[in-house]
Amino acid sequence: MMKLGEIQTLKVAKKVDFGVYLVENSGDDKTVLLPKKQVPAGVSIGDSISVFLYKDSDDRLIATTTIPKLTMGQCGVLQVKEISKIGAFLDWGLEKDLFLPYKEMSRRVNEGDEILVRLYIDKSERLCASTKHIYPLLESKSPYKVGDEVEGRIYEFGHDFGTFVAVDDKYSAMIPKHEDTSNYHLGDILSMEVTGIKADGKLDVSLRSKAYIQMDADAEHVMEIIDSYAGVLPFTEKATPEIIFRETGLSKAAFKRAVGRLYKERRITINDGKIRKN
Repeated sequence: MMKLGEIQTLKVAKKVDFGVYLVENSGDDKTVLLPKKQVPAGVSIGDSISVFLYKDSDDRLIATTTIPKLTMGQCGVLQVKEISKIGAFLDWGLEKDLFLPYKEMSRRVNEGDEILVRLYIDKSERLCASTKHIYPLLESKSPYKVGDEVEGRIYEFGHDFGTFVAVDDKYSAMIPKHEDTSNYHLGDILSMEVTGIKADGKLDVSLRSKAYIQMDADAEHVMEIIDSYAGVLPFTEKATPEIIFRETGLSKAAFKRAVGRLYKERRITINDGKIRKN
């Protein structure tokens, strides 16, 4: 059975000018096209090819030898490429971007955000992304112990429980509801301290009070650097860690938090690969 959203090994059943048709087993009636530009050189009838199955712009099942950043049953970090009236489109490494409907966002996202999502198949049998129900896909046994400082990405705001974060983008953790996270956004990376470990291995974490203080100091430090560049910094938080440290003395994570703080306070604008003072 051909499975949408998964990597499968299929056999070449027929060669045509625009590609090859693949089947699961020799003699099967159901075929899927692997476009010509994706066909490995020297392929013959009966050869096996490892492909990923998704749907093209006309909603036809199609194969690709390009492995996306995310497959069914996984969660992963993808960047928001575009925001539309119906949702967001994410870069997952294929020609056709991955659609994230508004109803599948636990909070609205912005272009350029890097968020944790999973794949699902919607009612129209198309692959889509969701920021919901990430919890079961995260690992529960981390290498951390109480008192350790960790970094985690927000993936869901749970009003009855707290704020859910993925430590190192893979381990399940939660910030208790009494800690205010209202100024944060989906995908934000936070510096936290492990305060407890549940019986199943999931982490309880707390926002470090000194992280707030440090973030304020780092934000002012970044503003001073922007001023030294006449109000236009020629790189953003997407620059390499080496460039960021050389120019600011900050780690990439600390720089990103500081830039996020300044952006939320509307003290800076980020575009064209530069940070401008407002």
